[in-house]
Amino acid sequence: MSEWGNPHEQTSCIHTPIHNVWKGTRGTETSKYPEEEKETSPLSGMKFLCAEDNAINAEILEMLLESKGASCTVCSNGQEIVDAFSSVKPGEYDMILMDVQMPVMDGLEATRRIRNGENPLGRIIPILAMTANAFLEDMQKSKEAGMDEHLSKPVDIAALEQTVKRFRVTPPH
Repeated sequence: MSEWGNPHEQTSCIHTPIHNVWKGTRGTETSKYPEEEKETSPLSGMKFLCAEDNAINAEILEMLLESKGASCTVCSNGQEIVDAFSSVKPGEYDMILMDVQMPVMDGLEATRRIRNGENPLGRIIPILAMTANAFLEDMQKSKEAGMDEHLSKPVDIAALEQTVKRFRVTPPH
């Protein structure tokens, strides 16, 4: 047996907000720290149409966006997002987040079809590539397909917020 005890014993945890422990209040402190009172995220109120074939990545993306006040609809491959976009109306989505490597149809081909499709919004909606491939050649392929920006995965929410600031036309709410 080590100094840490028997690894097969059951233990329990007491959940106390860590900032309260630091202040020595053990759950009685109600004031917020300045870093918790941040200004509204540029993602707040935005509606994203997303393509992500990995269910775990899709769930993480959805949770990240929702934590910043945004909403999203996730499609699991390129064909699904092309089909979904064909009937999109003005104001329904603000931006597309497109995984590049997906089954059925990859994000590059899906972007080309959205940009050249029947729906005129396809020519103007911002499309951001999301991929683990962040080489210059990959970024160039994304641009050539019609994507506006290239973000590496896993998604860095701060980088997404900075990118969105350049494309957003309505103020966050």
